[in-house]
Amino acid sequence: MKDLTISANSTAKEIEPIVTAVYELIGMPTTGRSLNKKGICIEREKIIDYEYTGPVLEYVMKTNKTVRTIPREGSYKGIPVIVSPIRNEDNEVIAAIGVVDLVGVVDISSAFSEYPKILDEVEEAKKRIE
Repeated sequence: MKDLTISANSTAKEIEPIVTAVYELIGMPTTGRSLNKKGICIEREKIIDYEYTGPVLEYVMKTNKTVRTIPREGSYKGIPVIVSPIRNEDNEVIAAIGVVDLVGVVDISSAFSEYPKILDEVEEAKKRIE
């Protein structure tokens, strides 16, 4: 059995299993890269770039903080995204992973009006990130 290990120097191929898993969970465009190497972008069930980076991924790696924003430049200009750092055991950034922000794209209140528990969980998650 082969283990999965990532580092600040992981290549796009090395982080591919993590980015793919997140993409398969949410089904929305997903990007990721390590601190020192460009990464990947997955859209429509295909890896469209093995040399991917973006301004929000880079910002998150510099600040070591999760960010919800609408980029003013890059591939996802004008589209809500959320990007989080991946940290090592010393809490240092080694990579970042980002997704199109469903909360920012969809009117959650109307989409889940029949499921108040889900709305409560979404609101709690937003508070933890902010």
